[in-house]
Amino acid sequence: MPMDSSPRRDTHRFRVALLQMHATASRDENLARAVEQIERAAAAGADLVCLPELFSMPYPCRDEDHERFALAEPIPGPTTERLARAAAASRAVVVGSIFERRGPGLYHNAAIVLERDGRLVGHYRKMHIPDDPNYYEKFYFAPGDLGFPVWETSAGRLGVAVCWDQWFPEVARLLALAGAEIVLYPTAIGWLADEKETWGASQQAAWRRIMQSHAIANGLYVAGVNRWGVEGSIEFWGHSFIADPYGTVVAAAATPPGDEIVLAECDTTRIETARTHWPFLRDRRVDAYQGLLRRWID
Repeated sequence: MPMDSSPRRDTHRFRVALLQMHATASRDENLARAVEQIERAAAAGADLVCLPELFSMPYPCRDEDHERFALAEPIPGPTTERLARAAAASRAVVVGSIFERRGPGLYHNAAIVLERDGRLVGHYRKMHIPDDPNYYEKFYFAPGDLGFPVWETSAGRLGVAVCWDQWFPEVARLLALAGAEIVLYPTAIGWLADEKETWGASQQAAWRRIMQSHAIANGLYVAGVNRWGVEGSIEFWGHSFIADPYGTVVAAAATPPGDEIVLAECDTTRIETARTHWPFLRDRRVDAYQGLLRRWID
């Protein structure tokens, strides 16, 4: 587990802020707005601030366009450096999402963790890459190869995964077993215009329930921070929220969606209480789960 020398502000409590945002065509404008919101969240008491998936640009994967690879950048790079300055100025841990250029022709959908002094202490690459209408991520991104790390920060022990990762129970379980107190999911999810009327309500409810289920099954905090707004034929629905170790939503964005700071206090003593009374980790049969390493049990 990567360790950091910055002391925790409080042994048992930290305040997390989710920055629900829309994206314009201007990267400079999006970054400036993100920095402003980081400062506002920190002024409101946030120890930890998380941005949505690929927040600095319109969602790039709505179609397959080789020109969009020009949007990618290295880590560290300009966006990392801009967020690092914001973290240091606000004295908050910041989680950001970046279209990473790793090398010629090799790109990832990545997330970074910056300490409250601006140091880069964490780097995650999205492991599960979707390929659906208007979500052509396999064209752009290679699957991650950094595993599921957890970082000890001044705000607490963080696990980070990205959007499509949130549907896989294995991700949250591995992060819990590595010591995460909160799992953060930068997200870009929404309705397709021709599906919303029929499937919209059930899709959104399922999105929230799966993450609430991760919170319950693993006895930790879970946060999903989504973008909002219409981009092409996708209506990103916002509805960012934070759930506690019992799956209870302790803070959520307003409806209809807009730019918003969703703020909640996380009390890590609730993790111990939840896991003591619902000892799912204790009762796991780790000797009997070999089948999980297979694609299908024939």
